Amino acid sequence: MSEVRFVYGGHTGDNYCFGLEQLPSKGDLLFLTGGEKDVLTLAAHGFHAICFNSETSVIPAKTVRKLVYRFKHIVLLYDTDKTGLECSEKHRAQLAEYGVKRLVLPLSGTKAEKDVTDYFKAGHTREELMGLFLKLLDTLYGDTLAMLKSCEIDYDHPPEQAVAIVTAGDVPLGSEENILCITGGEGTGKSNYTAALVAGAIMERETDADLLGVRVEPNRKGRAVLLYDTEQSEQQLHKNTGRLLRRAGRERMPEYLHVYCLTGMSRSERLTAIVQSMDRYYYLHGGIHLVVIDGVADLIRCANDEAESVALIDEIYRLAGIYRTCIAAVVHFVPNGLKLRGHLGSELQRKSAAILSIEKDENPEVSVVKALKVRDGSPLDIPLMQFRWDKQAGMPVYVGEKPRAEKEKRKEKELAEMAREAFARQEKYGYIELCELIQEMLEVKERTAKGYIRYMREKEIIEKEGDCYVHGQGRV
Repeated sequence: MSEVRFVYGGHTGDNYCFGLEQLPSKGDLLFLTGGEKDVLTLAAHGFHAICFNSETSVIPAKTVRKLVYRFKHIVLLYDTDKTGLECSEKHRAQLAEYGVKRLVLPLSGTKAEKDVTDYFKAGHTREELMGLFLKLLDTLYGDTLAMLKSCEIDYDHPPEQAVAIVTAGDVPLGSEENILCITGGEGTGKSNYTAALVAGAIMERETDADLLGVRVEPNRKGRAVLLYDTEQSEQQLHKNTGRLLRRAGRERMPEYLHVYCLTGMSRSERLTAIVQSMDRYYYLHGGIHLVVIDGVADLIRCANDEAESVALIDEIYRLAGIYRTCIAAVVHFVPNGLKLRGHLGSELQRKSAAILSIEKDENPEVSVVKALKVRDGSPLDIPLMQFRWDKQAGMPVYVGEKPRAEKEKRKEKELAEMAREAFARQEKYGYIELCELIQEMLEVKERTAKGYIRYMREKEIIEKEGDCYVHGQGRV
């Protein structure tokens, strides 16, 4: 005979939460409802749900804070009558810092049609409720999804084929929208090598010019070719520019070639100058054919600063994509085996389409160009290209590839070094584990890694012991 419509038999406690003990340790979606009946209905349809004392009850922030770590989405699903709508909006605002969302069912809000139990009673399905949740996500993520739409791969409409700007034989080293990394020690000939790339980039048709063993796509449309140098003096850069013009068979600089000495600028100013000048010349010359940044490490304060390195390489990669060009980035430190040192080197290792290392040969007059990474194929199968200074020509000239035996010797030596490093970490590896480790250490694909395992077994760099591989005796 109580005047109060709803009464409890017993005591609910201070922190009453129905369904909390039945939740899994981890989940994707959790509904907060107004009553026990709705929790049971949602559970019967395969959803996780809980409720507190009533829709008007205060939701304990400490409980929600713990649930945030267990569930990706926490969604208020209250009645659609006046009280339910007001309370769900109030709770959403109070719990906004925890990312709690609010879903309103398409119900009239009358006594017979106001909660999720009524929703299912009317014939709606689990899939339809999930559809409502997806619409909620579309509203929340609308801007992001709109941007992602342009990034989605449409298999029936392939993207425009990227032109290979720099190739060695049939292997593309630097193509549009990619970074080509060139590294090596002091005095190995990096600047002369990149000057040869620039010389090829200002040729407007195919020629037999000496480009130190590589082929550079002719600049048939007269697009911008940009060379930024952060280390050489203005006098030395002027000399190098004269050499590259002679190599290209030109007496004067074409109007689309722009060479800059950035040594007089601060490090913070250099990147800004590069970004803004690239933008101007892109529109002035109808595109950018090739960009060379000789001394990319001098664009940041420290090559071992992770945040700066990541931001710099991300920006360079973004520019290559925006202007559909190849950016050759020269780093002035010595590589260690098949890996580059420092955070800047690690970022270049990941983002570059190819990495070329220039080192002095046993004969100090000769520089050797070897591939540390190529995106398609094995870097150890790329020929070792050689060049040396020619007094008569007044510039470096190509002197051919190293013999195959030298290439095999290099392959064996560097795989042995990789194996030494790998087995210093642990004594044994399973086949799949070793294959994945090689892919990670050498930045190669699975097929190439399997080929390296076969090769190392043949050379006894590694040996099979039962189902595992151990360090072998044939160590170089």
